[in-house]
Amino acid sequence: MSVRACVTATIFLSAGVALAAQTPAPTAMMASVDTSLFHGLRYRNVGPPRGGRVTTVTGVPSQPKTFYMGVASGGLFKTTDAGASWMPITDGKVPVASTGSVAVAESDPNIVYLGTGSDDIRSNVSIGRGVYKSTDAGNTWSFLGLYDVGQIGAVRIHPTNPNIVWVAAIGNPFKNNAERGVFKTTDGGKTWRKVLFLSDSVGAADIELNPSNPDIVYAWMWHGLRKPWAIISGGREGGFYKSTDGGEHFTKVTGGLPTELIGKANLAVSAAKPDRVYALVEAKPGGGLYRSDDAGQSWKLMSNFGQLITRPFYYVTLGVDPTNADVLFAGAENFYKSVDGGANWTTVRTPHGDNHDIWISPKNGQTMIQANDGGANISNDGGRTWSTQMN
Repeated sequence: MSVRACVTATIFLSAGVALAAQTPAPTAMMASVDTSLFHGLRYRNVGPPRGGRVTTVTGVPSQPKTFYMGVASGGLFKTTDAGASWMPITDGKVPVASTGSVAVAESDPNIVYLGTGSDDIRSNVSIGRGVYKSTDAGNTWSFLGLYDVGQIGAVRIHPTNPNIVWVAAIGNPFKNNAERGVFKTTDGGKTWRKVLFLSDSVGAADIELNPSNPDIVYAWMWHGLRKPWAIISGGREGGFYKSTDGGEHFTKVTGGLPTELIGKANLAVSAAKPDRVYALVEAKPGGGLYRSDDAGQSWKLMSNFGQLITRPFYYVTLGVDPTNADVLFAGAENFYKSVDGGANWTTVRTPHGDNHDIWISPKNGQTMIQANDGGANISNDGGRTWSTQMN
Protein backbone atom coordinates (compact mmCIF):
# COMPACT_ATOMS: atom_id res chain seq x y z
CA MET A 1 0.00 0.00 0.00
CA SER A 2 1.33 3.49 -0.85
CA VAL A 3 2.08 6.12 1.80
CA ARG A 4 -0.84 8.24 0.51
CA ALA A 5 -3.23 5.27 0.76
CA CYS A 6 -2.08 4.54 4.30
CA VAL A 7 -2.58 8.16 5.35
CA THR A 8 -6.02 8.29 3.71
CA ALA A 9 -7.11 5.05 5.40
CA THR A 10 -5.90 6.34 8.74
CA ILE A 11 -7.84 9.60 8.34
CA PHE A 12 -11.09 7.74 7.46
CA LEU A 13 -10.57 5.28 10.32
CA SER A 14 -9.90 8.08 12.77
CA ALA A 15 -12.97 9.96 11.58
CA GLY A 16 -15.07 6.80 11.97
CA VAL A 17 -13.84 6.24 15.52
CA ALA A 18 -14.54 9.87 16.39
CA LEU A 19 -18.03 9.65 14.88
CA ALA A 20 -18.78 6.41 16.71
CA ALA A 21 -17.66 7.96 19.94
CA GLN A 22 -20.07 10.87 19.46
CA THR A 23 -23.10 8.70 18.49
CA PRO A 24 -25.29 7.46 21.36
CA ALA A 25 -25.76 3.69 21.65
CA PRO A 26 -29.00 2.40 20.05
CA THR A 27 -30.42 1.40 23.42
CA ALA A 28 -29.81 4.87 24.75
CA MET A 29 -31.69 6.41 21.82
CA MET A 30 -34.65 4.04 22.22
CA ALA A 31 -34.84 4.72 25.92
CA SER A 32 -35.68 8.35 25.18
CA VAL A 33 -38.52 7.53 22.69
CA ASP A 34 -42.14 7.21 23.78
CA THR A 35 -43.10 3.87 22.16
CA SER A 36 -46.82 4.70 22.39
CA LEU A 37 -46.23 7.00 19.44
CA PHE A 38 -45.85 3.88 17.25
CA HIS A 39 -49.34 2.57 18.03
CA GLY A 40 -50.96 4.64 15.32
CA LEU A 41 -48.66 3.39 12.56
CA ARG A 42 -50.11 1.02 9.96
CA TYR A 43 -48.53 -0.70 6.94
CA ARG A 44 -49.87 0.16 3.51
CA ASN A 45 -49.15 -1.38 0.14
CA VAL A 46 -46.89 0.82 -1.99
CA GLY A 47 -46.50 -1.60 -4.90
CA PRO A 48 -45.99 -3.14 -7.26
CA PRO A 49 -49.63 -2.53 -8.23
CA ARG A 50 -50.13 -5.53 -10.53
CA GLY A 51 -50.70 -9.12 -9.42
CA GLY A 52 -49.12 -12.26 -10.78
CA ARG A 53 -50.23 -15.46 -12.47
CA VAL A 54 -53.77 -16.52 -11.60
CA THR A 55 -54.69 -20.13 -12.35
CA THR A 56 -58.32 -20.43 -11.20
CA VAL A 57 -61.32 -18.11 -10.92
CA THR A 58 -64.99 -18.39 -10.05
CA GLY A 59 -67.96 -16.23 -9.13
CA VAL A 60 -71.15 -16.32 -7.10
CA PRO A 61 -74.29 -16.23 -9.27
CA SER A 62 -76.49 -14.84 -6.50
CA GLN A 63 -73.92 -12.11 -5.70
CA PRO A 64 -72.95 -10.57 -9.06
CA LYS A 65 -70.09 -8.50 -7.60
CA THR A 66 -68.44 -11.33 -5.65
CA PHE A 67 -65.62 -13.32 -7.24
CA TYR A 68 -62.65 -15.44 -6.19
CA MET A 69 -59.22 -15.81 -7.79
CA GLY A 70 -56.55 -18.36 -6.95
CA VAL A 71 -52.96 -17.33 -7.61
CA ALA A 72 -50.44 -19.85 -8.92
CA SER A 73 -48.36 -19.60 -5.74
CA GLY A 74 -50.01 -16.78 -3.80
CA GLY A 75 -53.19 -18.14 -2.23
CA LEU A 76 -56.85 -17.23 -2.70
CA PHE A 77 -58.23 -13.68 -3.06
CA LYS A 78 -61.81 -12.36 -2.97
CA THR A 79 -63.58 -9.27 -4.27
CA THR A 80 -67.06 -8.07 -3.35
CA ASP A 81 -66.97 -4.96 -5.56
CA ALA A 82 -66.49 -6.57 -8.98
CA GLY A 83 -62.71 -6.30 -8.96
CA ALA A 84 -62.29 -2.72 -7.74
CA SER A 85 -60.40 -4.19 -4.77
CA TRP A 86 -59.17 -7.63 -3.72
CA MET A 87 -58.41 -9.12 -0.32
CA PRO A 88 -56.30 -12.21 0.46
CA ILE A 89 -58.46 -14.68 2.37
CA THR A 90 -56.16 -17.68 2.89
CA ASP A 91 -53.01 -15.95 4.17
CA GLY A 92 -52.18 -17.41 7.56
CA LYS A 93 -55.16 -19.79 7.30
CA VAL A 94 -54.18 -22.23 4.55
CA PRO A 95 -50.52 -23.33 4.69
CA VAL A 96 -50.32 -23.88 0.91
CA ALA A 97 -50.10 -20.97 -1.52
CA SER A 98 -50.29 -22.92 -4.80
CA THR A 99 -53.90 -23.02 -6.02
CA GLY A 100 -55.43 -25.30 -8.62
CA SER A 101 -59.22 -24.91 -8.51
CA VAL A 102 -61.82 -23.03 -6.47
CA ALA A 103 -65.56 -23.68 -6.50
CA VAL A 104 -68.57 -22.13 -4.75
CA ALA A 105 -71.67 -24.20 -4.02
CA GLU A 106 -74.68 -23.12 -6.08
CA SER A 107 -77.00 -24.13 -3.25
CA ASP A 108 -75.10 -22.20 -0.54
CA PRO A 109 -72.64 -19.42 -1.47
CA ASN A 110 -71.05 -19.64 1.97
CA ILE A 111 -69.57 -23.03 1.07
CA VAL A 112 -66.30 -22.80 -0.85
CA TYR A 113 -63.96 -25.66 -1.77
CA LEU A 114 -60.32 -24.96 -2.62
CA GLY A 115 -58.09 -27.46 -4.38
CA THR A 116 -54.41 -26.64 -3.98
CA GLY A 117 -51.69 -27.23 -6.54
CA SER A 118 -51.59 -25.24 -9.77
CA ASP A 119 -52.57 -27.38 -12.77
CA ASP A 120 -50.28 -25.46 -15.15
CA ILE A 121 -47.18 -27.61 -14.71
CA ARG A 122 -44.60 -25.79 -16.76
CA SER A 123 -40.91 -25.45 -15.81
CA ASN A 124 -41.66 -23.94 -12.41
CA VAL A 125 -44.57 -25.20 -10.32
CA SER A 126 -45.39 -25.22 -6.62
CA ILE A 127 -46.81 -28.52 -5.40
CA GLY A 128 -50.30 -28.79 -3.94
CA ARG A 129 -51.20 -30.26 -0.59
CA GLY A 130 -54.83 -31.27 -0.58
CA VAL A 131 -58.29 -29.73 -0.39
CA TYR A 132 -59.67 -27.07 1.95
CA LYS A 133 -63.22 -25.98 2.72
CA SER A 134 -64.86 -22.84 4.04
CA THR A 135 -68.43 -22.65 5.34
CA ASP A 136 -68.37 -18.88 5.93
CA ALA A 137 -67.50 -17.56 2.46
CA GLY A 138 -63.75 -17.72 2.96
CA ASN A 139 -63.33 -16.30 6.47
CA THR A 140 -62.15 -19.59 7.99
CA TRP A 141 -60.85 -22.81 6.43
CA SER A 142 -60.57 -26.49 7.34
CA PHE A 143 -58.37 -29.16 5.79
CA LEU A 144 -60.26 -31.99 4.08
CA GLY A 145 -57.47 -34.37 3.16
CA LEU A 146 -56.10 -35.61 -0.19
CA TYR A 147 -52.71 -34.37 0.95
CA ASP A 148 -50.72 -36.37 -1.63
CA VAL A 149 -52.78 -35.76 -4.79
CA GLY A 150 -50.41 -33.02 -5.93
CA GLN A 151 -51.89 -30.67 -8.51
CA ILE A 152 -55.68 -30.31 -8.74
CA GLY A 153 -57.20 -29.59 -12.14
CA ALA A 154 -60.84 -29.13 -11.07
CA VAL A 155 -63.23 -29.15 -8.13
CA ARG A 156 -66.93 -29.62 -8.97
CA ILE A 157 -69.80 -29.38 -6.46
CA HIS A 158 -73.20 -31.02 -6.86
CA PRO A 159 -75.71 -28.27 -7.74
CA THR A 160 -78.19 -29.11 -4.94
CA ASN A 161 -76.10 -31.07 -2.40
CA PRO A 162 -72.85 -29.30 -1.40
CA ASN A 163 -71.66 -32.41 0.44
CA ILE A 164 -71.14 -34.18 -2.90
CA VAL A 165 -67.90 -33.05 -4.55
CA TRP A 166 -65.63 -34.40 -7.28
CA VAL A 167 -61.91 -33.59 -7.51
CA ALA A 168 -59.70 -34.01 -10.57
CA ALA A 169 -56.25 -34.93 -9.23
CA ILE A 170 -53.37 -34.57 -11.69
CA GLY A 171 -50.94 -36.06 -9.16
CA ASN A 172 -47.48 -35.17 -7.95
CA PRO A 173 -45.88 -33.37 -10.91
CA PHE A 174 -42.38 -34.57 -10.02
CA LYS A 175 -42.89 -38.32 -9.67
CA ASN A 176 -45.29 -41.19 -10.26
CA ASN A 177 -47.77 -41.64 -7.44
CA ALA A 178 -50.97 -43.60 -6.93
CA GLU A 179 -52.90 -40.61 -5.61
CA ARG A 180 -54.14 -39.60 -9.06
CA GLY A 181 -57.44 -39.62 -10.89
CA VAL A 182 -60.97 -38.64 -9.89
CA PHE A 183 -61.92 -38.54 -6.21
CA LYS A 184 -65.43 -38.17 -4.79
CA THR A 185 -66.90 -37.31 -1.41
CA THR A 186 -70.53 -37.57 -0.30
CA ASP A 187 -70.04 -36.26 3.23
CA GLY A 188 -68.59 -32.81 2.63
CA GLY A 189 -64.98 -33.95 2.50
CA LYS A 190 -64.79 -36.06 5.65
CA THR A 191 -63.99 -39.09 3.51
CA TRP A 192 -62.92 -39.52 -0.12
CA ARG A 193 -63.08 -42.40 -2.58
CA LYS A 194 -60.99 -42.80 -5.72
CA VAL A 195 -63.59 -43.46 -8.43
CA LEU A 196 -61.44 -43.26 -11.58
CA PHE A 197 -57.83 -44.42 -11.76
CA LEU A 198 -55.74 -45.52 -14.75
CA SER A 199 -52.13 -45.66 -13.53
CA ASP A 200 -49.64 -43.94 -11.25
CA SER A 201 -48.58 -41.61 -14.08
CA VAL A 202 -52.03 -40.58 -15.40
CA GLY A 203 -54.16 -38.08 -13.51
CA ALA A 204 -57.39 -36.20 -14.09
CA ALA A 205 -57.05 -32.80 -15.76
CA ASP A 206 -60.71 -31.73 -15.69
CA ILE A 207 -64.23 -32.70 -14.59
CA GLU A 208 -67.59 -31.31 -15.71
CA LEU A 209 -71.19 -32.13 -14.81
CA ASN A 210 -74.14 -32.27 -17.17
CA PRO A 211 -76.18 -29.19 -16.13
CA SER A 212 -79.50 -31.00 -16.46
CA ASN A 213 -78.38 -34.20 -14.75
CA PRO A 214 -75.47 -34.18 -12.26
CA ASP A 215 -75.35 -37.98 -12.38
CA ILE A 216 -73.70 -37.54 -15.79
CA VAL A 217 -70.06 -36.72 -15.08
CA TYR A 218 -67.35 -36.09 -17.67
CA ALA A 219 -63.62 -36.40 -16.99
CA TRP A 220 -60.43 -35.96 -18.99
CA MET A 221 -57.42 -38.07 -18.01
CA TRP A 222 -53.88 -36.81 -18.66
CA HIS A 223 -50.34 -38.13 -18.43
CA GLY A 224 -48.53 -35.05 -17.15
CA LEU A 225 -45.18 -34.92 -15.31
CA ARG A 226 -42.43 -32.40 -14.66
CA LYS A 227 -38.80 -33.55 -14.70
CA PRO A 228 -35.67 -31.42 -14.14
CA TRP A 229 -34.82 -31.96 -17.82
CA ALA A 230 -38.29 -32.08 -19.43
CA ILE A 231 -41.98 -31.27 -19.30
CA ILE A 232 -43.94 -34.42 -20.13
CA SER A 233 -47.45 -33.92 -21.48
CA GLY A 234 -49.32 -36.75 -23.14
CA GLY A 235 -49.09 -40.45 -23.80
CA ARG A 236 -50.99 -43.49 -24.99
CA GLU A 237 -53.19 -43.53 -21.88
CA GLY A 238 -55.77 -40.88 -21.07
CA GLY A 239 -58.59 -39.14 -22.86
CA PHE A 240 -62.34 -38.66 -22.32
CA TYR A 241 -64.33 -40.65 -19.75
CA LYS A 242 -68.04 -40.54 -18.97
CA SER A 243 -70.13 -41.66 -16.00
CA THR A 244 -73.93 -41.97 -15.80
CA ASP A 245 -74.12 -42.86 -12.10
CA GLY A 246 -72.68 -39.80 -10.41
CA GLY A 247 -69.08 -40.72 -11.01
CA GLU A 248 -69.18 -44.14 -9.42
CA HIS A 249 -68.14 -45.85 -12.66
CA PHE A 250 -66.59 -44.41 -15.82
CA THR A 251 -66.36 -45.58 -19.42
CA LYS A 252 -63.83 -44.32 -21.95
CA VAL A 253 -65.32 -42.72 -25.09
CA THR A 254 -63.22 -42.35 -28.23
CA GLY A 255 -65.79 -41.82 -31.01
CA GLY A 256 -64.34 -38.96 -33.06
CA LEU A 257 -61.65 -37.95 -30.55
CA PRO A 258 -57.88 -38.39 -31.05
CA THR A 259 -56.65 -41.89 -30.18
CA GLU A 260 -52.87 -41.81 -30.56
CA LEU A 261 -50.76 -39.43 -28.41
CA ILE A 262 -53.28 -37.79 -26.06
CA GLY A 263 -52.37 -34.85 -23.83
CA LYS A 264 -54.13 -32.33 -21.64
CA ALA A 265 -57.66 -31.06 -22.34
CA ASN A 266 -60.24 -28.72 -20.87
CA LEU A 267 -63.95 -29.53 -20.98
CA ALA A 268 -66.91 -27.11 -21.08
CA VAL A 269 -70.69 -27.58 -20.91
CA SER A 270 -73.60 -25.13 -21.14
CA ALA A 271 -76.99 -25.20 -19.42
CA ALA A 272 -78.41 -23.69 -22.62
CA LYS A 273 -77.81 -27.07 -24.35
CA PRO A 274 -77.02 -29.58 -21.60
CA ASP A 275 -76.06 -32.41 -23.96
CA ARG A 276 -73.44 -30.34 -25.75
CA VAL A 277 -69.87 -30.83 -24.55
CA TYR A 278 -66.74 -29.06 -25.77
CA ALA A 279 -63.16 -30.29 -25.39
CA LEU A 280 -60.03 -28.28 -26.16
CA VAL A 281 -57.55 -31.11 -26.74
CA GLU A 282 -53.79 -31.47 -26.89
CA ALA A 283 -53.08 -34.42 -29.20
CA LYS A 284 -50.75 -35.51 -31.96
CA PRO A 285 -52.21 -35.95 -34.43
CA GLY A 286 -55.57 -34.24 -34.07
CA GLY A 287 -55.19 -31.40 -31.57
CA GLY A 288 -57.92 -28.76 -31.54
CA LEU A 289 -61.45 -27.96 -30.39
CA TYR A 290 -63.93 -30.84 -30.42
CA ARG A 291 -67.70 -30.81 -29.88
CA SER A 292 -70.25 -33.41 -28.90
CA ASP A 293 -73.99 -32.84 -29.19
CA ASP A 294 -75.05 -36.15 -27.64
CA ALA A 295 -73.65 -35.90 -24.10
CA GLY A 296 -70.18 -37.03 -25.06
CA GLN A 297 -71.01 -40.17 -27.00
CA SER A 298 -69.67 -38.94 -30.35
CA TRP A 299 -67.41 -36.05 -31.32
CA LYS A 300 -66.36 -33.94 -34.27
CA LEU A 301 -63.44 -31.58 -34.77
CA MET A 302 -64.75 -28.00 -34.92
CA SER A 303 -61.45 -26.12 -35.24
CA ASN A 304 -57.75 -26.89 -35.51
CA PHE A 305 -56.82 -23.20 -35.12
CA GLY A 306 -53.28 -23.53 -33.78
CA GLN A 307 -53.37 -20.51 -31.46
CA LEU A 308 -55.93 -22.25 -29.24
CA ILE A 309 -53.49 -24.99 -28.24
CA THR A 310 -50.08 -23.36 -27.94
CA ARG A 311 -48.22 -24.75 -24.90
CA PRO A 312 -51.30 -26.82 -23.97
CA PHE A 313 -49.76 -28.26 -20.78
CA TYR A 314 -49.78 -24.65 -19.53
CA TYR A 315 -53.11 -23.41 -20.96
CA VAL A 316 -56.02 -25.14 -22.80
CA THR A 317 -58.31 -22.47 -21.33
CA LEU A 318 -61.96 -23.02 -22.27
CA GLY A 319 -65.33 -21.64 -21.17
CA VAL A 320 -68.83 -21.68 -22.66
CA ASP A 321 -71.67 -19.25 -22.03
CA PRO A 322 -74.31 -20.95 -19.81
CA THR A 323 -77.02 -18.90 -21.52
CA ASN A 324 -75.88 -19.43 -25.13
CA ALA A 325 -74.12 -22.68 -26.04
CA ASP A 326 -72.73 -21.23 -29.27
CA VAL A 327 -70.62 -18.62 -27.43
CA LEU A 328 -67.19 -19.87 -26.40
CA PHE A 329 -64.01 -18.37 -24.99
CA ALA A 330 -60.60 -20.01 -25.30
CA GLY A 331 -57.18 -18.83 -24.23
CA ALA A 332 -53.47 -19.41 -24.48
CA GLU A 333 -51.00 -16.53 -25.01
CA ASN A 334 -53.98 -14.60 -26.40
CA PHE A 335 -57.72 -14.81 -25.71
CA TYR A 336 -60.32 -15.80 -28.30
CA LYS A 337 -64.10 -15.88 -28.77
CA SER A 338 -66.39 -17.93 -30.98
CA VAL A 339 -70.07 -17.19 -31.57
CA ASP A 340 -70.79 -20.12 -33.88
CA GLY A 341 -70.15 -23.13 -31.68
CA GLY A 342 -66.39 -23.20 -32.10
CA ALA A 343 -66.02 -23.09 -35.88
CA ASN A 344 -64.53 -19.58 -36.12
CA TRP A 345 -62.58 -17.42 -33.66
CA THR A 346 -61.80 -13.74 -33.12
CA THR A 347 -59.32 -12.17 -30.73
CA VAL A 348 -60.58 -10.61 -27.49
CA ARG A 349 -58.32 -8.08 -25.80
CA THR A 350 -57.57 -8.69 -22.14
CA PRO A 351 -55.43 -6.56 -19.79
CA HIS A 352 -52.63 -9.15 -19.84
CA GLY A 353 -51.53 -12.14 -21.88
CA ASP A 354 -51.11 -15.81 -20.92
CA ASN A 355 -54.69 -16.84 -20.13
CA HIS A 356 -55.50 -19.66 -17.71
CA ASP A 357 -59.17 -19.74 -16.72
CA ILE A 358 -62.61 -18.21 -17.22
CA TRP A 359 -65.93 -18.37 -15.36
CA ILE A 360 -69.21 -17.06 -16.83
CA SER A 361 -72.27 -16.40 -14.67
CA PRO A 362 -75.11 -18.87 -15.27
CA LYS A 363 -77.56 -16.02 -14.68
CA ASN A 364 -76.02 -13.50 -17.06
CA GLY A 365 -73.73 -14.41 -19.93
CA GLN A 366 -72.31 -10.89 -19.97
CA THR A 367 -70.84 -11.26 -16.46
CA MET A 368 -67.55 -13.13 -16.28
CA ILE A 369 -64.12 -13.31 -14.70
CA GLN A 370 -60.96 -14.20 -16.58
CA ALA A 371 -57.50 -15.21 -15.26
CA ASN A 372 -54.08 -14.52 -16.74
CA ASP A 373 -50.45 -13.91 -15.81
CA GLY A 374 -51.21 -10.37 -14.61
CA GLY A 375 -54.08 -11.19 -12.28
CA ALA A 376 -57.82 -11.53 -12.79
CA ASN A 377 -60.28 -9.28 -14.63
CA ILE A 378 -64.05 -8.96 -14.43
CA SER A 379 -66.33 -7.97 -17.30
CA ASN A 380 -70.00 -7.05 -17.24
CA ASP A 381 -70.32 -6.59 -20.99
CA GLY A 382 -69.27 -9.94 -22.40
CA GLY A 383 -65.54 -9.22 -22.52
CA ARG A 384 -65.58 -5.84 -24.25
CA THR A 385 -64.21 -4.07 -21.16
CA TRP A 386 -62.50 -5.42 -18.03
CA SER A 387 -61.78 -4.37 -14.46
CA THR A 388 -58.30 -3.09 -13.71
CA GLN A 389 -55.31 -5.18 -12.65
CA MET A 390 -53.52 -2.16 -11.21
CA ASN A 391 -54.95 -2.64 -7.74
